[in-house]
Amino acid sequence: MRALTYHGRRDVRVDTVPDPTIEAPDDVVVQVTSSGLCGSDLHLYEVMGPFLSEGDVLGHEPMGVVVETGPDATELRAGDRVVVPFNVSCGNCWMCDRGLQSQCETTQNREQGTGASLFGYTKLYGQVPGGQAEYLRVPFGNRLPIKVPEGPPDDRFVFLSDVLPTAWQAVEYAATPPGGTLVVLGLGPIGDMCTRIARHQGVEQVIGVDLVAQRLVRAGQNGITTVDANGGHDHVVESVRASTAGRGADAVIDAVGMEAHGSPVGKLAHDAVGLLPAAVGEKVMSLAGTDRMGALRLAIDLVRRGGTISLSGVYGGMADPMPMLTLFDKQVQLRMGQANVWHWVPSILPLLTDDDPLGTERFATHHVPLETAPHAYAMFQQKHDGAVKVLFRPEAAA
Repeated sequence: MRALTYHGRRDVRVDTVPDPTIEAPDDVVVQVTSSGLCGSDLHLYEVMGPFLSEGDVLGHEPMGVVVETGPDATELRAGDRVVVPFNVSCGNCWMCDRGLQSQCETTQNREQGTGASLFGYTKLYGQVPGGQAEYLRVPFGNRLPIKVPEGPPDDRFVFLSDVLPTAWQAVEYAATPPGGTLVVLGLGPIGDMCTRIARHQGVEQVIGVDLVAQRLVRAGQNGITTVDANGGHDHVVESVRASTAGRGADAVIDAVGMEAHGSPVGKLAHDAVGLLPAAVGEKVMSLAGTDRMGALRLAIDLVRRGGTISLSGVYGGMADPMPMLTLFDKQVQLRMGQANVWHWVPSILPLLTDDDPLGTERFATHHVPLETAPHAYAMFQQKHDGAVKVLFRPEAAA
């Protein structure tokens, strides 16, 4: 089959690799019909190379059609249409029973000290082959895949793999009070969807912040108040305080994470690690890695005293400097973590079979063949051509 594989920093290629096969009795094999390009994939493309091996298959936002089932996979049959959550979770351990699929005890990577395995996401999270490919082996076939109805286009459902539950969890964790203000930092796919979910849930004032003009326009067209971050840190803080009686936002979602612009020291550290031999870079990132902290520091300044910061943007540093005095003095609540996909599916799925209030069918900005994936990665990283959300269509599904 054809699949997108890792070959080095900013070097991804579509190669021919062996087809996946049934390895455990409850496995299923899915022919991928759509697969998203995620902001987290850019972390692999840019800074997480020490934890990747050449030839690793990337991607964690797939959906498709079941083509093969193991003898114990009794809940699905060939031809069923499914979305595959990015968490590899068993569905019946202590953590999964409590809605914490991202911490699944069956697939936790204890030797790395990390939570549940993820599709297409480094040895830190199991090094499980990903879904930017023509076919994907999916374990726990009776509990992990999300069966969806025939009829509506893939765009209605594919975002159940990551974007929708990640954004939904971010909004839930933000816990904006009635009549309150929510600020969303970063209007890429997760941040954009956060603004839509927040408005759908009745948050009175939603403010989106970004540097990219097209993303600000896109959010504004959905009725979101926007602030251009090109005006600088103080401009953003002053704009939000002017809209909140001087107190600041009740809640802030950081949907940026380690990709934050305006953090030159963090960028230099990322670049330096990327130039180290893999084994050395892995050790440095595991023990002394730092992130670009601009977005989080802005969130801390934007949130009111006694407010909440919800982190959905991915951070990976082990030695990040945190302004603990400010966080403690302002009595800020922090909530964060990988989305627990299945925990949120019952709330989200009815919206996708209704009148599409979140605008999923119009959410993707680009639909491209899998063979063009290397170009799409570069385009998305550089934020060219209005790229907010890219969906790949593997040729086997055409």
